[in-house]
Amino acid sequence: MFFSLNHLREFGTAPCLVHEGVLTSYAELADIAERTARRLPSERRLVAVEMDLTPAAIAAYLGALSAGHAVMPLPAREPELARRMEERFSPAVSWRTMGDRRRFLFHDRPAAIHPDLALLLQTSGSTGQARGVRLPASAVQANAVAIANYLRLTPSDRAALVLPLHYSYGLSVLHSHLFSGASLWLADGSILDPGFATALKDSGAGSLAGVPHHFTLLESIDLTDALPETLRCLTVAGGAMKPAAVLRWAEIMKQRQGRFIVMYGQTEATARIAYLPPELAASHPDAVGQAVPGGTLLLRDGSGRDIAEAETEGELIYRGPNVMMGYAESAADLTKGRELIELATGDVARRGADGLYRITGRLSRMSKIAGLRIGHDALEQALAKAGHEVAVWGNDETIWIADSEPAGDLTAKAAQLAGVGAQHISVISCTEIPRHANGKIDYPALKKLEKPPIEREDVLSAFAETFAHRQVSLQDSFSSLGGDSLQHVELSLVLDRRLGGLPDHWEQLNIERLEQASPKKSAGVVMPVLARALAILAVVVAHQTSWPVYGGAAAMVLLLGTSVAQHRRQALIEWNAADFLKPVLRILVPYALVLAGFALAWGQTPWASVFLVANFGLTTPETHLMLPYLYWFIEAYVQMTLLVLLLFSPRRMRRLLDTHPFAAGLALLGFAFVLRLIPELWPIDAGRSQFTVPGVFYLFALGWCVACADRAGPRALALAAAAIILPTAAYLGGNWYGGWIKHLGLLVLVALLIYVPRVPLPRLAVRGVMYLAQAAFPVYLLHRLVPEVLMPLTGFNLSPAATDILAILGGIALGLVAAVIQRRFGRVPFRTPIPEQFGAQALITRP
Repeated sequence: MFFSLNHLREFGTAPCLVHEGVLTSYAELADIAERTARRLPSERRLVAVEMDLTPAAIAAYLGALSAGHAVMPLPAREPELARRMEERFSPAVSWRTMGDRRRFLFHDRPAAIHPDLALLLQTSGSTGQARGVRLPASAVQANAVAIANYLRLTPSDRAALVLPLHYSYGLSVLHSHLFSGASLWLADGSILDPGFATALKDSGAGSLAGVPHHFTLLESIDLTDALPETLRCLTVAGGAMKPAAVLRWAEIMKQRQGRFIVMYGQTEATARIAYLPPELAASHPDAVGQAVPGGTLLLRDGSGRDIAEAETEGELIYRGPNVMMGYAESAADLTKGRELIELATGDVARRGADGLYRITGRLSRMSKIAGLRIGHDALEQALAKAGHEVAVWGNDETIWIADSEPAGDLTAKAAQLAGVGAQHISVISCTEIPRHANGKIDYPALKKLEKPPIEREDVLSAFAETFAHRQVSLQDSFSSLGGDSLQHVELSLVLDRRLGGLPDHWEQLNIERLEQASPKKSAGVVMPVLARALAILAVVVAHQTSWPVYGGAAAMVLLLGTSVAQHRRQALIEWNAADFLKPVLRILVPYALVLAGFALAWGQTPWASVFLVANFGLTTPETHLMLPYLYWFIEAYVQMTLLVLLLFSPRRMRRLLDTHPFAAGLALLGFAFVLRLIPELWPIDAGRSQFTVPGVFYLFALGWCVACADRAGPRALALAAAAIILPTAAYLGGNWYGGWIKHLGLLVLVALLIYVPRVPLPRLAVRGVMYLAQAAFPVYLLHRLVPEVLMPLTGFNLSPAATDILAILGGIALGLVAAVIQRRFGRVPFRTPIPEQFGAQALITRP
């Protein structure tokens, strides 16, 4: 068996796993696995293992198998799902993350298991409860051997493993390479991570296995022509790839003297059922090919007769040693033996005269969209629990829902439950759902009501509206268009409404892929947006009252740093100064209008503000040579932008930024902290030194580090840096109680930004927060007009409390109205200023 310790040790010191630059040999992996096995019960049981892409997880998995236990892989970093799986199947032991450490959890009343059971996987169903798939060791071994044979794997091969290991496809890559003595590079992070291309090149990987979505991502980041020279084999499975894409990738690999291999499989057959020989990909891009070595494919009609004729559709049947023992719905099923000798796939297919099989549809009441199996019955039940009595049917493109009383949010609710974009859902109003005499729903009658999905405003138009002065194509993404943080909030608001939720990492997906993406299932608002909304609220309150609401401006500077690191880092790496400076040019347009307004009112030009140097304390607003202190942030924002551009002008710094963005952030933070000491020696009023670049740049750099802290180590380091720097800044700022409130509040904000990516809120509250965050810049520009211009014109003599309430609510309302005008007409000066400018909202503390 490939997982036996003796088999692993046969390859001795040969490389096995490469992770974060560290190489683990086969012998070392066997030793770690053996130590893990010693900690497990002596009696054969089910062991749950959290399967993240690390040598430790793989060693725990192999250790449990080598000790004779059955293993249930758990998805990484999904503790709630892991808990539910443990409750359902009752493992004796779980090896998973608790806090920052991985540890063994021993459970009471473990389930008994069948002697042949080796692996318990979960189907890929997205709606309702996934089914357990019981696999014997012989099936796992047979599939590993078959894959290794048709891929011609040798000990000199190395694969890039980007697939999750709780997924049957990811496990099959691991198994086949361990059987062959080949090595694997364990990718740390997503394909969309800035350093992925460099890490892939450095890994020395000769092959990469992915689902169709992975190849879409490779195209979206223009990596198709920049794949490493060593990469000579690409394999795709996990869903149907469009023939045009197969042709495209087959041609790419042909030019590289490499192979592109299309595969088809199901978890129920230990991952792989069929493959298309690479020399046939260009001529038969619509085929899934032939059975894997040792297996047999056949077609069967509705009456149970095997189909011998070519080009005749039937259900695809697979026979082979890798077929599962059967399904498991609960722990009680784990004692069952083999229940199947062949697998009815549920797919409708035809066999061509060339002997190749082609999938033409789905047999059962199930759709497979974006790689997800969506059971129509399960979706019906889920909607019924949510209060919607409906009938559901569909195909692999559209799910139709018949409802006698369609609710306004039914499309979004169904899309959220199914995990697909709202464009795949079509709701039909049906006075009465037709039923058979026995009371069952008459689905054939409902199919006559089918209509295309309701035309929605497409994602392309949303991007075109947001990036009004640029040509936008389907291959563009938010990142490639150089979007800034204000545009990020604006577009988030529109896409959330149009798609029924925002997909993960939507900023990196091109528009064509975004149309097909699955929305985020959990309701809530991302922490930076919530922080931005709360910060502008704090600014407005602080400017009107004497309440100790300190730190709104500082929070916006910190959020500015996170925004630049997230959305404008690539422009620095590519040394595209024009794209990097575009947000600055946009913020100066409304600022120029503010300058003009004051110049007309005063009859004098505020030259210090015109040249963006008033924050250096050269004069005071009373001279009318500068704007009120309120607008200091715009000057600091421009100055910090130019400083960052200067600091990353050396090629060495840009290389560091590309390969190690967090390290670049730490370097920036160190420089900024030294800069922070300058105001202690600066010949400027202490109260105004806080508006200078030395006084605030450390907050910007800290925000940068927060944005780039994508793993446990960097996150802890960023928080530790904040815990040192922020109290130090409070002390240096005069050791004033308000300074301590401000900086300790910022420390809490840093922790939340690092460890709380999303805050669950009701849908209505989420929209309110997003609207306020989107309107933050106009609120900043206009809120003081209410108490200082508009309210005095009324002549009303209100109580202090009423005055404060009216000034705060009126200032926010005025900004929200301006934002509405911006969205509808796009002609007001607030349209293009970036959210980084919200920092401008930070304003100053009232004297």
